[in-house]
Amino acid sequence: MGSFGIPTIEDIRRAAEVVKGKVNRTPIDHSTTASHVFGADVYFKLENLQKTGSFKARGALNKLASLTTREKENGVIAVSAGNHAQGVAYAARMLGIKAKIVMPDFTTPAKVVAVEGYGAEVVLKGRDYNEAREYSLELARGEEKTYIEGFNDPWVISGQGTIGLEILEDMPDVDAVIVPVGGGGLISGIALAMKYLKPSIEIYGVQSELIDSMKVSMEEGRITSHVTGETIADGIAIKYPGDVTFEICQRYVDRVVTVSDETLGLALYTMLERNKILVEPAAAAPLAACLERKLDIRGKKVVMIVSGGNTNLLLLSKIIYKTMELERMLVRFEFKIPDRPGTLHTIASKISEVGGNIYHAEVDNLSSDTPVGYQTVTFSVSLRGPGHADILERKLGELGYAFRVVN
Repeated sequence: MGSFGIPTIEDIRRAAEVVKGKVNRTPIDHSTTASHVFGADVYFKLENLQKTGSFKARGALNKLASLTTREKENGVIAVSAGNHAQGVAYAARMLGIKAKIVMPDFTTPAKVVAVEGYGAEVVLKGRDYNEAREYSLELARGEEKTYIEGFNDPWVISGQGTIGLEILEDMPDVDAVIVPVGGGGLISGIALAMKYLKPSIEIYGVQSELIDSMKVSMEEGRITSHVTGETIADGIAIKYPGDVTFEICQRYVDRVVTVSDETLGLALYTMLERNKILVEPAAAAPLAACLERKLDIRGKKVVMIVSGGNTNLLLLSKIIYKTMELERMLVRFEFKIPDRPGTLHTIASKISEVGGNIYHAEVDNLSSDTPVGYQTVTFSVSLRGPGHADILERKLGELGYAFRVVN
């Protein structure tokens, strides 16, 4: 390894040999829609199609392969509520190493089952990630097992850097790469590989505006925690960058920007609807940054790293519903109407006449603000977008009944 534990290009090349045949060489998919919207040539590096559903398998395999014979015999411990857990479990199974994964008590059952499916032992402990991490470190010391860091490890960083090698091999004329950033392991590896081989390449990182510790750390020149809320992008919700990843980002990353949860949801929805790509919220961060116009990519050939696709399906359904509301493709109209026959039919007929589709209707006669002799009725209507919604709103107003849009 180089100075301060920073990997060299040779380390990353060796990592590529280690993971070859054990992980997928993921495709780079061109997006005609995104290219048109942003006036650029936009591609997605589909790590959501990677083993375990995320890029994490690369770094975990390279790290576990570096262990001594005795360390492999003693086994490994990691802590994670998501992708790192599956990456370590997968790597351990591939290399015949026993793995124990500590996951917080709140971890969704599907993630626990996924990790156990790779043969790892799961221990649920702690109210949050920090408590689970402290317990995992205690176990590692007590059981003489090797603790596997999620991002702040040169071997892990080198493994993630193999993505950068693949991009330049497949697309040597790329101008810029946009990467989701949590603790910085992914962007560090990519930046090291690509800046060495093509110094003119632009490397951009994207964080949630609610947890943007790497961005703030780079601006202040020291490792700093900056958390102002909880984000749907749990894959990049890291309170502190690592000292190794911070050092690399300071040297090789051109800029880190932030995005809102609302735009992350819109980006996820857009990729699912337009590109037929299922991603987790963190993986939608590069597209979200461009949707918010935080990065100017006009005229450039750009690769966005789609870091993973392990999505909580209940969260996905909420994101879809909420995004359709924000885009006025699903609008709720709440009426106060006289409680007499034919009124509901009149409203429903007008919605149908305009081309709206009633997705859901609810009648509430018990609401405290419903006048005597009236009903409160809410129609959830599927529409084509803002213009169509405006037309329907105007036509409903012509009926003479009091209503409001409750999105």
